[in-house]
Amino acid sequence: MTDPGSLRGRLLRRLALLLTLILLVSSLSAYWSARRAADTAYDRTLLASARAIADGLYTAEGKLNANVPYVALDTFAYDSAGRIYYQVLDLSGALVSGYEDLPAAPRGTRRTNDYPALAHFYDAEYRNQGVRVVSLLQPVSEPQLNGIAEIRVAETQGARERMARELLFGTLWRMGLLSFSALLLVWLAVSAALRPLESLRRTVAERASDDLRPLPDAELPRELRPLVNALNQFNDRLRGLFERQSQFIADAAHELRTPLAALKARVELGLRAQEPVAWRSTLEDAAQNTDRLTHLANQLLSLARIESGARAIAEGGAQRLDLSQLARELGLALAPLAHARGVALALEAEQPVWLQGEPTLLNELLCNLVDNALAHTPVGGNVILRVLAPGVLEVQDDGPGIPAEERERVFERFYRRSAHGSGAGLGLAIVGEICRAHQASISLHQALPQGLLVRVAFPGEGA
Repeated sequence: MTDPGSLRGRLLRRLALLLTLILLVSSLSAYWSARRAADTAYDRTLLASARAIADGLYTAEGKLNANVPYVALDTFAYDSAGRIYYQVLDLSGALVSGYEDLPAAPRGTRRTNDYPALAHFYDAEYRNQGVRVVSLLQPVSEPQLNGIAEIRVAETQGARERMARELLFGTLWRMGLLSFSALLLVWLAVSAALRPLESLRRTVAERASDDLRPLPDAELPRELRPLVNALNQFNDRLRGLFERQSQFIADAAHELRTPLAALKARVELGLRAQEPVAWRSTLEDAAQNTDRLTHLANQLLSLARIESGARAIAEGGAQRLDLSQLARELGLALAPLAHARGVALALEAEQPVWLQGEPTLLNELLCNLVDNALAHTPVGGNVILRVLAPGVLEVQDDGPGIPAEERERVFERFYRRSAHGSGAGLGLAIVGEICRAHQASISLHQALPQGLLVRVAFPGEGA
């Protein structure tokens, strides 16, 4: 697994990447803007030079001559980044002055609309270097000459590129400084925004391991309150789990202490006896007490298993199963016990009843209900195990029943009725826990003509 790093670092890295992309796009845009600005500035200078040369045209002896003033080339003469070239052509296109091989404008070059002049700007290649050329058409109206002369002024691209680079570097330097300042401000802002989270971390770290009180959320930002609420809910569940475990351990210790003490006392009393008959009686009593302790331990383990089974159901681990088939298998398993007690055990399940549940827990529920009914049904009585659609389980017996005022308390752990207090008081408590794990409802009713009817309603597929 890779370390995700800090939230502050991830935010700064992503913001830095975004600013870098923006800086690259802005750099290209700034370069083209700087180049356009340089072209505009130098094109204006080129045109001014061409106009200065045009002002020096004159006629002598019927020919066009050019008096090129020094100021026309002064702007470029001392520019170490570029060179200037010019050419003056007469009305017939013959060279009057300047460089004779200066390239002409390509065919289709449009006249510029930026200046009130008959000028064409274009890029060309001259003496193995790129140049920017302006072609100015100058009307000549003299008694001896009448037509259009052409003045060409070319400049190498070095000065323009230098100006564009300077503008670009200046823009990049300012934008880089601005980006760095933005990252610094974001880092400070994020650090200030994360202070409540750091305070929450210290609050949790300084707490004792058994301190499950709710975390305060009064001064926390709104974005952190759902996290704190989720932590508080988790602490509530943990606190409830610890309380149930503590209560379970205390109840189990209390319930095991008495039968273990009685067993120890009975064994010690038997050891003092001298007759074999007393020894046999002690061993029989010890075997009975051991059976009761084994039954109690099994019930305690069942309670412990219910917690993991309920968690498995909550996490989607329930299975689709047939309640009628479970009841049929359990009835066959308990039929010998019912026969040994002289009780008739009947099953009424006409059709499959499908539901979502944990088979081990449901088998434990059926076993406890039927075993409880067999234990309280007199010899010759009947116990009916009934499965009804759309997800109802009923167990009916011919026993003494349970008074209405005690029907809620019998689901409490270790609760024993006065008339039948020999058990551990865990059978129906286990049934109640299993029903809660399956979101099923359980109710006790008076059977007719006598006895108890236990009804469990599951949220089955047909319900």
